[in-house]
Amino acid sequence: MHSIFLKYFDEVARQGSIRKAALVLNVSSTSVNRKILSVEDKLGVSLFTRTPEGVELTAVGGILLEHCRTTLHDYNRAKVLIDDARDLRTGHINVHTVDSVALSVLPQAIRKFSDAFPDISISVTTAQPDEVIQAVADGSADIGISFSFESHPDARVLSEKSAPFGILVRPDHPLVGRSSVRIDDIAPYRMVRTIDARGRNSIIDQAIASLASPLSTHIFTNMLTLAKQMILDNQGIGLYTKIGFYDEIMRGELCFVPLMQETLTNVRIGVFVSATQGIDPAKRLLCAAVQRTMAPMRLDN
Repeated sequence: MHSIFLKYFDEVARQGSIRKAALVLNVSSTSVNRKILSVEDKLGVSLFTRTPEGVELTAVGGILLEHCRTTLHDYNRAKVLIDDARDLRTGHINVHTVDSVALSVLPQAIRKFSDAFPDISISVTTAQPDEVIQAVADGSADIGISFSFESHPDARVLSEKSAPFGILVRPDHPLVGRSSVRIDDIAPYRMVRTIDARGRNSIIDQAIASLASPLSTHIFTNMLTLAKQMILDNQGIGLYTKIGFYDEIMRGELCFVPLMQETLTNVRIGVFVSATQGIDPAKRLLCAAVQRTMAPMRLDN
């Protein structure tokens, strides 16, 4: 069964007559009848009961008609989206994201998108995870990329990827080679930290607040680029997901050791859009570019 049959079948069911359907479709009655008979023969059932007045759907025909109309509706909707995407010329997309994604994922995703749609401008704002979600919810951001700790009724997740926390250290660090570490294992080492969540209550602070072993912060900054350089310069160890350090890990300049702490292990990063507004083709295509860029990244091992 293909699109021609679906159109023929749907119209015959609407008209209750092969002849009338053929007139609407601007084809011969013979073509319509042959197509329906061919499918009935393949299925081994009758879709219509022929009467002197026209045709009536059988019970099986009614079941197929429901599928037929759903398929036609989905096809037409997809065609509209494809046509809209093909006709994209200008526009603007406002993205809010956590800084680790801005460093590692967005440059490649935006480059792929802009190669196809060079006249669509993009603005990127880095913010804390809850601020990213709120920006999507209140409409000040078209797309948000953030850790998905809490749901928001006005923001929905298009895609998610596991991104647990671990320590980032140089290859010559004593903890390199371990399969995992716990908070007690890293407590003796000085930390390089960034502002990573709600004001004074960071993601890490919330996770380890009840633990006995305190962490000693040597350098605290709101710039992930500076934190990365300090770790590379052996000024401390970092406690992050892989995503902002992925290139350095792949090049062997830094090593990632998973942290065995429940809250920081079960972390996911998501692409968010408004739950109350539709997503136009340009935004959907940029989200898809982000998803394709993140897909091959091995963040959870």
